[in-house]
Amino acid sequence: MTYKFVDSLTEKQISELVELYKNEFWSKQRTYPDVEKMLNNSDIVLGLIDNNEQLIGFTRVLTDFVYRATIYDVIIKPAYRNQGLGAKLMDAIVHHPQLNQVEHVALYCLPEMMPFYERWGFTSEVGNLNLMYRYNHLHKDKLYDY
Repeated sequence: MTYKFVDSLTEKQISELVELYKNEFWSKQRTYPDVEKMLNNSDIVLGLIDNNEQLIGFTRVLTDFVYRATIYDVIIKPAYRNQGLGAKLMDAIVHHPQLNQVEHVALYCLPEMMPFYERWGFTSEVGNLNLMYRYNHLHKDKLYDY
């Protein structure tokens, strides 16, 4: 299969991303306007498209480009899973030229996905640091038990 990476999405690809999100419990409530706003405010966007420019994979990063970066929304279209595309997406984002010098790269994932991400040096052992989270009261109805 031939594919390529893109750093921005067309309107059609944004619609395809919203459809991808609908397949996942953690993102099924996302809407086109919100996803469009999210993309406009993400520091790095990486889409994986096929020969027909159909979106088959996606991830994004929020970063200051020096000290911290967080990878979000690593997702592959269900029909394309188990073909190594998630690994290709992770290779591309972990080795992204704008992230080479970032001191600390984090990501969120389900416990069963931890072995997948450990291949790139991610670990849940972060010394004395604890993750704290604050939910905005406007989004309390959208909480998920990760």
